Amino acid sequence: MPTLKEVEFYLTGLWLLFTQDPKGVNYLDFSDRGALRSFWAAVFVLPTTLLTFVWWRSIYLQAQPEGAEVGSLFFFRLGLVEIANWIVPLVLVGLLCWMVGIGEKFLSIVVISNWLTLPASYAYGFLLLMMLLVPGLTGLAVILSYGLAVALVMALFRILRMVFGDHVLTIATVTMVLLVPAMILSGVLERYLGIYPG
Repeated sequence: MPTLKEVEFYLTGLWLLFTQDPKGVNYLDFSDRGALRSFWAAVFVLPTTLLTFVWWRSIYLQAQPEGAEVGSLFFFRLGLVEIANWIVPLVLVGLLCWMVGIGEKFLSIVVISNWLTLPASYAYGFLLLMMLLVPGLTGLAVILSYGLAVALVMALFRILRMVFGDHVLTIATVTMVLLVPAMILSGVLERYLGIYPG
C-alpha cells in the first residue's frame, strides 16, 4: 500500500501535468506495478465513499413510506455500484486503446484516472457534507457539483493532453469514455438493484 507521502507525490505529478508541466510525468509510475498500485486509491477515498453511502441512504429513505429502514444488503448493493463505476470505464478504455492501436497508453490512463479520483472524491465529499449538515445550502451545493463536474472534465483533458500530445479527438474520446459510462451505469444499476430513490 502506498504511503501518504507517495500519494502526495503522485498528486503533485497530476497537478504538474494539469499545469502543462512535463515534469509531472516523473512523479507518476506508469509501469505495470504503478498501475496496480494506483488501485489503492479506492482505499484512500473510502471515507468519502462511506459519506456518499450515508447521503444516498438519507435520500432513499425520504422517498420511502414512514418508518422504512434499510439493512446491510442496501449498502452491499451500493458497494457493487461503486465497484462497477470504477472498473467498467477502465475496461472500456482498455478496449478503446486496443481498437485504435494505442495500447501502450493504457497503463498511464489507468494511473491518471485512479489517482485523480482522490481530489475529485474529496471535493464531492465536501459538497455532500454541506448538504447533510446544512440542508439550506443544498441548492448551492448542487450548483457547485455541476461546476465541479466541468472542472473534472477539464482537468482530465489537460492531464491526458500531456500523455497524448495534441491528439484532441483521442483525448476527448478517452475523457468521455472514462466519465460518461459511469454516469449511465449508476442509474441503470441503482434501478436494477432496487436502491434508486422513488
